[in-house]
Amino acid sequence: MDKENNNQENLGSEGEASENELEEKAREENGETGENFGSLFEQSLKEKERAREQGEELIRGTIVSVGKDVVMVDFGGKSEGQIPMAEFGRPESRTEPQVGDAVWVIIEGRDENTGVLILSKEKAEKRKIWDELEHAFRGDLHMEGTIAEKVKGGLAVDVGGVRAFLPGSQVDVRPVRNLEQLLGVKDQFKIIKFNRKRGNVVVSRRALMEKFREEARTLTLATLEKDQVVKGRVKNITEYGAFIDLGGIDGLLHITDMSYGRIGHPSEVLMVGDEVTVKVLKFNRETERVSLGLKQCLPDPWENVDKKYPVGTIVSGKVVSITDYGAFVELEEGVEGLVHVSEMSWSRKRVHPSKIVSAGQQMEAKVLDIDLLNHRISLGLKQALPNPWDELIEKYPPGSRIRGKVRNVTNFGIFVGVEEGIDGLVHISDLSWIKRVKHSSELYKKGQEVECVVLNIDKENERFSLGIKQLEADPWMAVPTKYRPGDEVTGKVVNITDFGVFVELEEGVEGLIHITELSREKVKDPSEIVQTGQQVTAEILNVDSTDRKIRLSIRARERSEEARAFRDFQRQEGDGTSKLGELIQDKLSKLKTAALTQAKAASEAGAEKATPAAEPEKPAAAETEKPEEPWEET
Repeated sequence: MDKENNNQENLGSEGEASENELEEKAREENGETGENFGSLFEQSLKEKERAREQGEELIRGTIVSVGKDVVMVDFGGKSEGQIPMAEFGRPESRTEPQVGDAVWVIIEGRDENTGVLILSKEKAEKRKIWDELEHAFRGDLHMEGTIAEKVKGGLAVDVGGVRAFLPGSQVDVRPVRNLEQLLGVKDQFKIIKFNRKRGNVVVSRRALMEKFREEARTLTLATLEKDQVVKGRVKNITEYGAFIDLGGIDGLLHITDMSYGRIGHPSEVLMVGDEVTVKVLKFNRETERVSLGLKQCLPDPWENVDKKYPVGTIVSGKVVSITDYGAFVELEEGVEGLVHVSEMSWSRKRVHPSKIVSAGQQMEAKVLDIDLLNHRISLGLKQALPNPWDELIEKYPPGSRIRGKVRNVTNFGIFVGVEEGIDGLVHISDLSWIKRVKHSSELYKKGQEVECVVLNIDKENERFSLGIKQLEADPWMAVPTKYRPGDEVTGKVVNITDFGVFVELEEGVEGLIHITELSREKVKDPSEIVQTGQQVTAEILNVDSTDRKIRLSIRARERSEEARAFRDFQRQEGDGTSKLGELIQDKLSKLKTAALTQAKAASEAGAEKATPAAEPEKPAAAETEKPEEPWEET
């Protein structure tokens, strides 16, 4: 600009040249001396005077007096000239001219009455600025101007009082969507088209920006390094971040690197034109891509988080975000903790976090865990509230009975409401002693009121175990005395599997006949031997009341039946032999008695007659053959 000002001051320098200088110049140009030169010089002065009086030349003069309506100016001529006071501006806003001030003027004419020259300051200034514009256009210089208004196709720029046109394509190196945001901006412009006769001036802001940008880019590329802290200006803002002009190179400041706190949009932190200090996070010299960080220039609030918020302490914060899986609570700027949905209520019933907390709400929570490496804090809302499980153990001791409504039915059991937010589970195995239940819906429906027995309360895992079958005595308690090994039982086949057959002995009591116990023969398919619903008789092999198992066997029953038949046969044969022996023994006893009787009678007769004794009588044939009759019958 100094060079331009010098050039502008040199414009019209001929008006200030002395007559001696003009004389010397004329001599050099014509190479003449003596009388010829004198005449030529006189002619030159007359032409100069004519040009001045016709307003073709800018003249620089000095104010010699200031009147009410005119200002007198001496410009080295034969007489003084006057400028109307109105050309210095309105009284309320103008700067009052002072004696001795220099001023550029153009001679408009001469007052015929007084002979005083009429001067124009306004026309001189316009002529002067047009001369400067032409000089800048031909010398490839730039001019300062102010963007005045938006016009069709671009903007209007005031350059020293001359209205110039700035096309939209020449506003910036990148397309500008909102041109109105540039109104009032003072900047440097390059004249790319100039027509003095038509008063047409076209300027470009982009040309200078590209020139300055290239110069700055070369310098920036040579000095920029990773982890370097630099200054830049916000050039553009998007939803995901802001572009920072580092001087010929644009760097991306991502929204996640703007603040340690939560930001909804980059415009919450920055505005176009803001000057910021950022840190170079990544820099690729070949692709000229630069990643910047703003928060990295600030102290990290996570440095002493574990000391400020120890695990187990109760902290206070504001809910800043709610998701399906929980709520984020801001403990301080840049430090947030997550309250997972499972840590919001002691109730096992899942509800959306928005039903429990709301955005902007102040709340207290307990610090459950801190992960400094990943900048994560786990918070618990329910842990800051009284734990209802502490009272449940005293209120519902094991064995006590409660009544409640079925709140949910699943394939593994039913949930029964105990208190508000507390449900107890009746497992499917605790629904009945005697019924084979495949799904809980076979016995109970949602909303049905039931009576249960408290089996166990697990405070740590928050589990409340209930039972319904425990309301009645266990039928298996009488099984060991009712069913003993070796007993024969009859039951109905209720299930056939690959490994055997289940037989229902009574309601709730079943026994298993293994495939190997169905028959003495090898059985491949149990259904070949028995059918579902068939009544079968088997022998009890074993009773296990602990595991609730009874082993049955048809093969063992058949063996037992054969053994009993054989014993009966042996018993029958044993009875026949005993009767024959008794008969023989009885007969022999009778024979012996008869013989003794006969011998006694014979002895007595011999003594009397002294004659030989007669032979004893032989038993009758029938008597001697009778002992053989029992064998024949046998």
